[in-house]
Amino acid sequence: MKPIQEIYPQLTTPRKVVITMHQKPDPDAMGSSLGMAGFLRQLGHLVTVISPTNWPDFLKWMPGCKDVMDYEAQREKCDQAVFEAEWIFCLDFNALYRTKNMAASLEKAKGVRILIDHHEEPQTHFFQYGISMIPKSSTAEMVFEFIMGSGHADKLGLEVAQCLYAGVMADTGSFRFPVATASVHEMVAELKKRGLNHSKVHEEIYDNYLENRLRFLGHVLLNRMEIFYEYNSALITIPKGDLLRFNIRTGDTEGLVNYPLSIKGIKMAALVIDRDEERKWSFRSKDEFDCNTFARRYFEGGGHYNAAGGRSSDTLEVTAKKFKQSIQEVADQLK
Repeated sequence: MKPIQEIYPQLTTPRKVVITMHQKPDPDAMGSSLGMAGFLRQLGHLVTVISPTNWPDFLKWMPGCKDVMDYEAQREKCDQAVFEAEWIFCLDFNALYRTKNMAASLEKAKGVRILIDHHEEPQTHFFQYGISMIPKSSTAEMVFEFIMGSGHADKLGLEVAQCLYAGVMADTGSFRFPVATASVHEMVAELKKRGLNHSKVHEEIYDNYLENRLRFLGHVLLNRMEIFYEYNSALITIPKGDLLRFNIRTGDTEGLVNYPLSIKGIKMAALVIDRDEERKWSFRSKDEFDCNTFARRYFEGGGHYNAAGGRSSDTLEVTAKKFKQSIQEVADQLK
């Protein structure tokens, strides 16, 4: 994988470009993708943004989101765009499987694949150009640095700034996580200079849910959360029946895994949701507990040191039991 800076001299030659992200995109995935799209369009590129799946309603305010294509809903058109693309930017994912059913098309594509990502253990052999920086707060921060270093910083307008701010805000936990480094705050200062209204972005992301989601949260915290003080851990287990009862949509469980971390002494929180085809895991931690290694070892997953995901083909009861056994095996790390 060649350094991404080598494409800087090529940016002024218009190309057909596809930008894609991981399935079930979060604010960083969608924000970094739309921010990059807005930047490249100003340089004359013909850009198509494709999400491997649908996305939450709270992302639909983002400039350009209305034109994003859903691969699962528009597979034929998306495949055509991928196969015609000269450049394929792959943002906020490091392995093909994270694009779900879109992975096969990306693997067959003839266009130049370009990686911008901050997750551990990237498939670097799959990309011709790219940058992988695990310590970075977000892919949005990396796209910001790409734009500022490209020689075309004047193309970072307000709409691009809004998208990038949403990504970095969400991935830093509204700037409370350790990854909110000095460079992150310098980035935000620069975006503010360009006219960013940060309060409005925060409202669009966090104050845009329906009543049923709040009632769902209360139900989950009261009835589905277990605390294991002897292992400084917490587990939230959500059966499919709860999703149906409260009419839970894509994005409604976003951030739920973080709630137990507000309990004194809890170092690791886990959330497992019973989906149709599999059980989906999310892990978050504080201090020195490595979620990435834990997810890879026990739940076919991975991600970041303090935030990771996983999956299981077992039943909800069996996979929850496996979690309770696994925290006993890593008890020394949790204590």
